[in-house]
Amino acid sequence: MHNRLALGTVQFGLAYGVANNSGQIDPNQAGKILAEARQAGINMLDTAIAYGDSERTLGQIGVAGWRIVTKLPEMPETCSDVAEWVESQVKGSLDRLGVQQLHAVLLHRPAQLLEARGPQLFAALEHLKMLGYTKKIGISIYDPSELDSLFSKMNFDLVQAPLNILDRRLVDSGWARRLKHIGAELHVRSAFLQGLLLMSSEKRPQKFNRWQSLWLEWDRWLNEVGLSPLEACLRYTLSVEEVDSVVVGVDSVEQFREIHAAANGVLPGLPAWPHAIDPVLLNPALWSKL
Repeated sequence: MHNRLALGTVQFGLAYGVANNSGQIDPNQAGKILAEARQAGINMLDTAIAYGDSERTLGQIGVAGWRIVTKLPEMPETCSDVAEWVESQVKGSLDRLGVQQLHAVLLHRPAQLLEARGPQLFAALEHLKMLGYTKKIGISIYDPSELDSLFSKMNFDLVQAPLNILDRRLVDSGWARRLKHIGAELHVRSAFLQGLLLMSSEKRPQKFNRWQSLWLEWDRWLNEVGLSPLEACLRYTLSVEEVDSVVVGVDSVEQFREIHAAANGVLPGLPAWPHAIDPVLLNPALWSKL
């Protein structure tokens, strides 16, 4: 079951996340985390060109034999040769990572596929598979509603999307099932909602107090079922059978061990949220406006 966990490596290249107190991880610590994860049977890494030094750090540690998913940044407006831009971006990733082939290349901003140069961009991604640079191509999305317009025009081998015990849009919309049906791999992130779901009420930033009724139900339910927030969050995402990988960010070997242990076990029912979940709460990109 734990080979369904994937290691997110944004912290290897940037100080990231609302609950991050430790900043960017140094390469020595990153190497220890990778060794520990490998020993635990995990073989999937998630990175991106936009994650600062993440790819370079992974390359220095040595990641041969790992299945690696990376993401292309937004294509510049000034780009005159789409195919050349895509190929050079991916060659740069392979070079920094020190590997011959990627498991998947995703677009960080798939809305570009619906713009004028979208067909060229998709063709360039498909060409990467022919060149042997990657086994799969796909998209990283923020909201499952994005899939409606994208999948009506093209097909993808892999989709990465948010999913957590608060944010069940992927399941409720039917997209998790549809992706499984068409054979697309499904990787989910934001299992802890950037750490917000793991915070005690004292540590949670005050700007989130407007959703106090949710936090009260969360605490009440956790107490009733006898689970820690970490156990509940991980077991929920792993309980969704359509999910192929749950991407988790890790700051230390101790934290990895904690996550790995917490993933074991059952989930007794789900919290009864008092009202529909506010989309602003589900999108960390909007939190700075709170």
